[in-house]
Formats: sequence, C-alpha cells, structure tokens
Amino acid sequence: MQVPEGTPKPPDGDLVAGAMVFVGTDRPVSLDDWSQWWTYRPGANWRHPRGPGSDIIGKDDHPVVQVSYEDARAYAAWAGKRLPTEAEWEFAARGGLEQATYAWGDDFRPAGQSMANTWETGQRPFPVVSANAGGAAGTSRVRTFPANGYGLYDMTGNAWQWVADWYRADFFAQLEGKGVVDDPQGPVDSFDPEDRYTPVNAPKRVTRGGSFLCNVDYCLSYRPSARRGNDPYNAMSHIGFRLVVSEREWRLAMNKESHAST
Repeated sequence: MQVPEGTPKPPDGDLVAGAMVFVGTDRPVSLDDWSQWWTYRPGANWRHPRGPGSDIIGKDDHPVVQVSYEDARAYAAWAGKRLPTEAEWEFAARGGLEQATYAWGDDFRPAGQSMANTWETGQRPFPVVSANAGGAAGTSRVRTFPANGYGLYDMTGNAWQWVADWYRADFFAQLEGKGVVDDPQGPVDSFDPEDRYTPVNAPKRVTRGGSFLCNVDYCLSYRPSARRGNDPYNAMSHIGFRLVVSEREWRLAMNKESHAST
C-alpha cells in the first residue's frame, strides 16, 4: 500500500503480508463506502485467496487472483512473456467488433444467455452475500462462457486483468487531434484526478475487463472500453492477469531454444 512521504512507520505487528478480500454484506447498504464489503486479511495470497484456511484445491482451471502488478510482471519475466499494453488488451477483448458495447455485441444477455461472469443483480443486490446465494461471489472456470470473435475466453468479467500501462485518466484525451496512433504504448507516468484517499497522487497501473463483482448498479466495467487504475503493489481477490507474446518475440525464443539444444 502506498502512503504519503513522511507517514510514520506503523507498528511491526501491523506489517504482515496479506491482501484485500471481498467479504460482502448481509444486507443492502449504501454503495458510497467500499470498506463495507472489502477487508484486509493477513495471510491472503494467490495460494490462499481468502486468507489462512482457504486454498485453491479444485480451482486449477480458474484464473489466479490475489496477484499484484509487480507479482504479475515478475511471473511474466520468468515465463518469457509480458503483460499486454492497454491497446493490445482492448484490441484482443473486442474480438473484431468495433465500437460494440460488450465483447460479444450490444445486447448484454443475447437470447437470455449470460456471456460473462458478472454479479447477477437480479439474484441479489450488490454487495449482499448469503447462504442461499452460495456465499460470496467468486471466479468461475475458464471457458464457462463463450469465446469472443478471436477465440479468447473471459476477456471481460470473472477477474480484472493487469496490463502494462500506467494509469492516466486523461491519456486518451491527450491523443485526440494527433490522427491515427499506431500501437500506443501508454503514458510515461500516472495521474488520477479522482484519487481522494491520499494527499499526493499515488502511482497506479491499469486493470481491464471487470470481474465477478461488476454489475449495473455499481460497476459496468465488463465493457471492453472500461478501465481503472490500481496500486501496483495491491493484490485483491478479483484481480488476475493475462500474458502475451508477440510473433516476433515467440520466434526469437524458439530460435534461442533451438540453438541451445544443438
């Protein structure tokens, strides 16, 4: 977590590794205070996404969550891949549909079919969880929902995805008037005018795609155009990542592997 310069060091007992966990509420609440349905849980990580006592047994085919941007970037380097740029992510998410509201078209539920893992407001109001609703909402198996036009699954809904870019709320406005911009690589710094929680601007990285918590009453971020900024050191139970490799990068890697084996 980022804090303003000069902030006193907290007690050592508070410096315990953990992450943010969605816990929901037991009744409808005002949606102006997210701390009502999120809690910081010491010991929460990608192996124990809801904290000590939880695990990922039986979830080998679910997206990995409780991963910070720095975690995802480190894993990408180890795997010989990288996080996509924001432009690459949106191009892939749209699946060839230009200006469509969703990754599958303009109808949220075509023929009454759910197309992504999002919060079904009709079943219970966000963020209410209950035994009857199966407990807290969570990720679903990959390929539970149809692929987009490029054959990619879960580009929206299920879990937010880190991308490589710094978050600037005004970045696309800055590009206006510059004509066609080919493969933009993102801004060189971060700026969020809506950051009300620190007296200084906290650097953020972009997440895309929305998650199982997004719904029409609170968050419409399962749209391919939606974006948000997050602390790159912050892990949460609805944020994961997706890696990419360009054809050129893949061919270079294959050549290196071929030379190493001869």
